[in-house]
Amino acid sequence: MSETPSTNTPEFTVSELAGALKRTIEETFGLVRLRGEISNYRGPHSSGHAYFCLKDQNARIDAVIWKSTFIRLKTKPEEGLEVIATGKVTTFPGKSAYQIVIEALEPAGIGARMALLEERRRKLAAEGLFDEARKRALPFLPAVIGVVTSPTGAVIRDILHRIGDRFPRHVLVWPVRVQGETCAAEVAAAIDGFNALFERSAPRRPDVIIIARGGGSLEDLWGFNEEIVVRAAAASRIPLISAIGHETDWTLIDHAADLRAPTPTGAAEKAVPVKIELAAILADLARRHLGAALRFLAQRRAEWRALLRALPRADEIIALPRQRCDRAGAQLSNLIATSLDRRRIALARVAHRLANQSPQAKMARAAQKLEALEHRLRHCLAVARDRRRQELFHANRRLRGALTARRLLETERIAACRQRIAGLDRRMLNLVHAGLERRRAILTAREKLLDSLGYRQVLARGFTLVRDAEGRPLRLAAQVAAGARLDIEFADGHRTATAGDKPRETKAAPDLKNRAQGSLF
Repeated sequence: MSETPSTNTPEFTVSELAGALKRTIEETFGLVRLRGEISNYRGPHSSGHAYFCLKDQNARIDAVIWKSTFIRLKTKPEEGLEVIATGKVTTFPGKSAYQIVIEALEPAGIGARMALLEERRRKLAAEGLFDEARKRALPFLPAVIGVVTSPTGAVIRDILHRIGDRFPRHVLVWPVRVQGETCAAEVAAAIDGFNALFERSAPRRPDVIIIARGGGSLEDLWGFNEEIVVRAAAASRIPLISAIGHETDWTLIDHAADLRAPTPTGAAEKAVPVKIELAAILADLARRHLGAALRFLAQRRAEWRALLRALPRADEIIALPRQRCDRAGAQLSNLIATSLDRRRIALARVAHRLANQSPQAKMARAAQKLEALEHRLRHCLAVARDRRRQELFHANRRLRGALTARRLLETERIAACRQRIAGLDRRMLNLVHAGLERRRAILTAREKLLDSLGYRQVLARGFTLVRDAEGRPLRLAAQVAAGARLDIEFADGHRTATAGDKPRETKAAPDLKNRAQGSLF
């Protein structure tokens, strides 16, 4: 049988080798920037982390974005998107694979960002968010205008100045960041917040909303291309005007808004009319209205005069009605007399019936009915009392039986518990005695071992133990000073002594090597 050849190669466990590889890769590469296409992305995991791959024409690498980093990312991963990822290369020992933990993610150049914008535009347009049919007309003269913009920029000053020049209205400003990672979330929250206000409370819900920002690059205006902003603008119940950037700048919110203005100043002009022009139009309408009213009154006056000439005299008009009134008076007198006679006869009949229905008779009949009802009530009460007494008797008997059975059951259970406690008590006493015996045997063995290994056995063979005045053992003569007090321990007790002036010299053993060997002859 052959033996395994010996070797000096160190032996590692799988975990040790995986840990060494992890440390080597992390120390060698550290923070890297990696360009590639996102593959196998299925959205965030249920834990909030995101797992996918980055690939190019010849290779691929696993990638992971932790939940805390994923929330802060301005550019979210999407399938097929070419990105530049910044992160740390590490290994996952569970699969013996290496991966990159991404800390920042950005599209790979302006082309990728425009492709992402176009893909998002087609997706939202397919959902009908940009349809012209769903867009509403703006109110002619809004009472309250809501403005979503930065409170410190020149945009809000231009809007307020233009509104004040054209037609002063109450302006409600919702301050937001118009650039950066939180821009999209703040703008969407502002739109939803304006829609959540009530019409008759303070602050009052605006009649129109203006979302405004000055010009900038595609990256600066990217917050208004986010899906959350577009969906909030499309879901707004309040008409919305978008004024993002200059006239040549287009964002996705411009397609979802009810009206797009080329500049923030243009948005203010579209929101309110010119007060002076309205005043001129009203003055012209007032003059036209006054002229029409005067012409209408003149026409009506001419018609009344013509009708007045065609009317007959007053006596002729009221002659026939006067005759009808006289005839009606005579008929009314006859009818009143006839009605009085009829009422008198009816009253006599009612008096006769009332005499037959006297209160005394009704009270007598009511008393008889009450007596009959009282008799029936007493009978019912007696029957109910007997039935209730029988029910209580049967319930008492069932309750006593149940209590007796429960008492017997509890007595048996207590007896069983007592027997079990007695058995446990006996077992505990046996275990205690056994433990004490075992510890006594161990203690005896250790005492014997101490006696055999202690220095007192050495003293019993004739040796002594010398200590100084402080009780420290002395092993060498050089440690003893002249005149020092010594304590000498024998096997049977202690003795004190005083050291002499000099240590006693020991006789040297004869040097057998240097002594000449004599002759045996």
